[in-house]
Amino acid sequence: MPNKGMLVVLSGPSGSGKDTVLSEIFCKAPELKKSVSMTTRKPREGEIDGVDYIFVDESVFTDAVSDGKMLEYARYGGNYYGTPKERVDSWLSEGLTVILKIDVQGGENIRRLYPDAVSIFITPPSMSVLEKRLRRRGSEAEEEVRKRLAIALDELKSISDYDYMVINDSLEDAVDDVITIIKAEQLKVTRRKNYLSEVIENV
Repeated sequence: MPNKGMLVVLSGPSGSGKDTVLSEIFCKAPELKKSVSMTTRKPREGEIDGVDYIFVDESVFTDAVSDGKMLEYARYGGNYYGTPKERVDSWLSEGLTVILKIDVQGGENIRRLYPDAVSIFITPPSMSVLEKRLRRRGSEAEEEVRKRLAIALDELKSISDYDYMVINDSLEDAVDDVITIIKAEQLKVTRRKNYLSEVIENV
């Protein structure tokens, strides 16, 4: 019987580099599972439906909420974001490690539903770096950039609610830090009770 799977909550402000960090993590550790969030926002250039996000209109999203198919959801920057429930619970029942990339509000909800989840906050080295990254995208108007910076400043106040903080200054270091955290958490005795029982029984 497999050990219970592990849920990893990965949060951080817009522009902190979460998507880039995650992309590198899944290249280095393909055994990890990525929960794809559902959103009502429009795809950015290069984003793929079902891979980066599940892009839907608002009525589809609200129907999923009403039907109890979402683990959590929140409205951010005028759009809905949420985590579909079925696949996450299926992977956890198989003993797999699942990473959820969600905002601070969603992370709070997940930690309440899954108290043993591991939470990691990805942060930029400074607000000035964050602003440069947001402007470099070129996908948001000035008003939207200002709005995201204000939200980011508010989100940074929630770092103390997380188990770990990873500063994304060097991408390679940030990726290695997240993978190291996940591996250390996987090796905790509290997460390997089934293996321990098998060892004792086979003595």
